[in-house]
Amino acid sequence: MNLRLRNAWKYTGDDLWDWRVFLEDDGTGDLDEVEWVEYLLHPTFPQPRRIRKDRDSQFSLSTRGWGVFLIRAFAHTRDGEKIKLQHQLHLSYDPEEGETD
Repeated sequence: MNLRLRNAWKYTGDDLWDWRVFLEDDGTGDLDEVEWVEYLLHPTFPQPRRIRKDRDSQFSLSTRGWGVFLIRAFAHTRDGEKIKLQHQLHLSYDPEEGETD
């Protein structure tokens, strides 16, 4: 499967960002095979294990934070496969950026 995590962000001031992480498939249609995504955030987050089942939002997870870390996730497919994914969260003060690989 051709799946990857991406993130988008908005700097809100005082060294805080609203950010979201989401799943995409580069137009292959593989996203349609995903049933749900399990995100594993940094252990300092309340409830660091979070489940998302909304395919229409690309299984998006939104939160607020101040630092970067490696986001781990598992995409669970309709046929029972569990695909391991990871993404280094990227945040920037530059409002022109806002999204990264």
